[in-house]
Amino acid sequence: MSTQEPLGTQVPPGAHGTPNAQERLVRSTQELLWERGYVGTSPKAILERAGVGQGSMYHHFAGKSALALAAIQRTAARMKASAEECLSGPGTAYDRVADYLLRERQVLRGCPVGRMTQDREVVHSPELRQPLDEMFGWLQGRIAEVLAEGRRRGELAAGLDPSATAATVAAVVQGGYVLARAADDTAPFDAAVRGVLALLAAQVTPGTGTTD
Repeated sequence: MSTQEPLGTQVPPGAHGTPNAQERLVRSTQELLWERGYVGTSPKAILERAGVGQGSMYHHFAGKSALALAAIQRTAARMKASAEECLSGPGTAYDRVADYLLRERQVLRGCPVGRMTQDREVVHSPELRQPLDEMFGWLQGRIAEVLAEGRRRGELAAGLDPSATAATVAAVVQGGYVLARAADDTAPFDAAVRGVLALLAAQVTPGTGTTD
């Protein structure tokens, strides 16, 4: 659980196969937001990271907020696709949730979407907050769907509450990131994941088994 895929689904490159200015701006903003947050990411830093001039930035985007929105939307979309790949995979409901929890992440960098919720300016901006709300809402709902499916199939105990359990899973992941960053060690994240998997395993119906 130590590494994570690069941010973002790529847009078409320039004529010579290299990213165009707009793409470099979005990628650079994604990286800087993950590293420094919204407040700590200046237009100058974005331009330097992207290797483009100020004119290019304002040709494609109205300003920092518009560029940040594009970057956050890209990051959220990528995270959604990565989670869906696990949650729609083969195996029982337990297996699929376990695949999501155990997928590779750069734990000590924190969650690139969760990181944005720590920025006051993002939280207070309905436009910037929207893709965060949508991503977390979708994730919790999707995990609940998987768990409800498992319950219907008899893989999970009839008394399991899919919505409450999904909320627990999502909270454990985000809390695990925070604890790991505070300790500068991935161990708290790994322990949190093992804990929630043990709780979920206790809800697995005897005889259904897992491929975990």
